[in-house]
Amino acid sequence: MIKEQPDHDNLPDKAPVLVFDSGIGGLTVLRELRVWLPDRRFVYVADDAGFPYGDWEEEALCDRIIKLFDRLLAEHKPAIVVIACNTASTLVLDDLRAAFPFMKFVGTVPAIKPAAERTRSGLVSVLATPGTVRRAYTHDLIQSFASKCHVKLVGANLLATLAEAHIRGERIDEAQVLEQITPCFVEEDGRRTDIVVLACTHYPFLANVFRKIAPWPVDWLDPAEAIARRTISLLQESEGQGENGKMRENSDHPHDVAEFTSGKPDFAIRRLLQGFGLQFDHIDG
Repeated sequence: MIKEQPDHDNLPDKAPVLVFDSGIGGLTVLRELRVWLPDRRFVYVADDAGFPYGDWEEEALCDRIIKLFDRLLAEHKPAIVVIACNTASTLVLDDLRAAFPFMKFVGTVPAIKPAAERTRSGLVSVLATPGTVRRAYTHDLIQSFASKCHVKLVGANLLATLAEAHIRGERIDEAQVLEQITPCFVEEDGRRTDIVVLACTHYPFLANVFRKIAPWPVDWLDPAEAIARRTISLLQESEGQGENGKMRENSDHPHDVAEFTSGKPDFAIRRLLQGFGLQFDHIDG
């Protein structure tokens, strides 16, 4: 069903940017967005009741996300929505745009194009969830932008969960992490993989672990800055505003909130939210 367009004339100044993810990986994107949009309010929504998305059947997950956004858009009336989740973006972004044509959505898709432009060896790997690896969207990106490269798709079935544990401050088994990332490292005719695309927003939280245990140095490509720039571009189009400068140190965001569909993030997550300057709220998922 096509939703009615909200009355933007009655919205408060600088309506918030809504950042959505299946868990807390999207905080890497929120962090970058704040650098470029220091005066903007943010609402961070984690569908932790549905995490991990990789375990869902595609049709059921699509239905869940559409229904969730029907409520979120009415409640928060955001200026723009950032889907800070590769799995959700590659699955449901087109459906969200069709269901809510009045809203601008910025997706998070594997950074295959910039990887193809930067690689010197021609060997690129995409480290993603199994769902992102399967999607036709991902394969179309390779065909469109990296046809002259050897691109290896690596579906890591445990890495998002390991990242969530790491973010909580739990000890993780580095041998298990190494097992997940090792397929990314390819040697062929004297050449080696030189770029690994981080195609899940949870993975940048493990970047230091990756660098420590990787078989050889590579460029771990985080798409957060590109997402932030695209968000700014769309806001400029809709609001006619100039680009904001870099964020001041210790900049405060007292009106930013985080909502979890479970309504019950654990103590470690609550502390993490405080560190990001987010006040906890919840929705019923």
